[in-house]
Amino acid sequence: MAEKLYFIKTNPVAAKINLYNKLCREEQTALQFLKKDQKTSFELIKKKVQENAESLGKEEVEDIFNWFASKYSSDPEEMKTQLFVHGLDIFYEITDSLQVEKFNQILSDYEKYSMQHLGYKCKAEDFNRFLIYGIFFTGLVHQKNENYLSDYLQLNHKDLYSFAEQKFHVKNKDFSHEKNFPDFEKLYDCTKFYKGFIVKL
Repeated sequence: MAEKLYFIKTNPVAAKINLYNKLCREEQTALQFLKKDQKTSFELIKKKVQENAESLGKEEVEDIFNWFASKYSSDPEEMKTQLFVHGLDIFYEITDSLQVEKFNQILSDYEKYSMQHLGYKCKAEDFNRFLIYGIFFTGLVHQKNENYLSDYLQLNHKDLYSFAEQKFHVKNKDFSHEKNFPDFEKLYDCTKFYKGFIVKL
């Protein structure tokens, strides 16, 4: 089970300049964090970063992330700042393993319903549609009397709301003790105007 989940927006322009230059300057250090066929992988990462950082695969982003995490291990905030400067913006994170598990359960239900696999990287508009479902489902779990965002979103997403209701009743369990759900509203606020790709790591 994953302990943490990071949500990242890529900035291909910052990556093309800053990350590319850092990779060239610190090749020997960076190579240590590549999992397989280091030299070939490194050249491939450099090429992708120079052309379009959004084309990086999951393992490649993980290797870059681990490199930065090791370099700034004493200061997690500085690590995030440096990743941001180099084109990888960690805009939200779930650090509670139970919340990660619940996020993945809700995602799995949504993927079966929508017949769409969101994968490690997806378009922001597809991700936001999933988040709206998450807002509806957790709203039902928490039984909020006033949930303006949920009420507003229901106007244009009746199908997702009725699926959330159906899922909530199918699970047919007492959620009253379960407060430990990810904050889908915060995630939605972070991405609703964003047009690029969302990376989950």
